[in-house]
Amino acid sequence: MPGAAAAAGAACGGGGAAMLPAPEAAKLYHTNYVRNSRAIGVLWAIFTICFAIVNVVCFFQPYWIGDGVDTPQAGYFGLFQFCTEVGISRQVACVGSFADFAAIPSGAFQAASFFIGLSMVLIIACIVCFILFFFCSTATVYKICAWMQLAAAACLVLGCMIYPDGWDAEEVKKMCGEKTDKYTLGACSIRWAYILAIIGILDALILSFLAFVLGNRQDSLLAEELKLENKGWHLQSEVKLLWQSIEREAVLQIGRTKAMKGLVCFSQ
Repeated sequence: MPGAAAAAGAACGGGGAAMLPAPEAAKLYHTNYVRNSRAIGVLWAIFTICFAIVNVVCFFQPYWIGDGVDTPQAGYFGLFQFCTEVGISRQVACVGSFADFAAIPSGAFQAASFFIGLSMVLIIACIVCFILFFFCSTATVYKICAWMQLAAAACLVLGCMIYPDGWDAEEVKKMCGEKTDKYTLGACSIRWAYILAIIGILDALILSFLAFVLGNRQDSLLAEELKLENKGWHLQSEVKLLWQSIEREAVLQIGRTKAMKGLVCFSQ
C-alpha cells in the first residue's frame, strides 16, 4: 500500500510537471488558432475560385435542357443560346448571344440570363477583392466577400427559378413537343448545366457562411491581440514603477548611510 501511494504521488507529480504555465499555454493556443484560421481561409479562397469556374460554365454552356427519346427535334437550350437540327443533314446549329439580348427567345430566359450573369460578375468581383487582404483589415475583406457570395447565391436562386417560366417559348415547343409549357418540359429533360447551377447555390451559401465565420474569428483574434498588448504594456509599467521605487529607496539608503558616517565623524 505505501508503494502504491508513492507511485500515485509520483505519477501526480509527473503530470503536474508536464503541464505548461498559463501564459505559455495561452500563447500556444493563440498560435494554433491563427494557423487554423489561415488554413481554413486558404481552403475558402480555393473553393471560391472553383465556384467562379462553375458559375462561368453554367452561364455560357447551352446545356440547361435538351432533347429526349420522344422529342420531335434534336437539340438543347441554354440561357441565351439554343442549338437545334437544321435541314436534312440533321446537323445541330447554335444561335443566340448574350450581346444580342433582344434575340433571346423568351423574356424569362432574358431575366434568367441577367441574374446568372450578375451572379458570375459578383463572384469574379469577390476574387478580385482578394487583393484587399494586402491593404485592409482581414475581417473586413472576409465580410465584404461574404456579402458578395450571398448576393451571388440569391441571383442564382432567382435565375434557376425564373428559367422554367420560359419553357412555353415556340423554339422550345418545336424541340420538346406541344405538351411543353411553363415549368413543364414535355418530352425534353434537364441537362447537367442546370443541375450544376442548383449545386452552385448550395456552394455559394456555404462559402458565404464560412466567410462570415472567418470574419468574426478575425475580429475576436484582433481583440485577443489587443488584450495581450495591453497586458504587456501594464506589466512593463508596473516593472518600471517598481524599478523607480527601488532606485528611490536605494538613494535614500545611501543618503542615510552618508548621514550616519557624518555623525560618527563629527562625534569623534
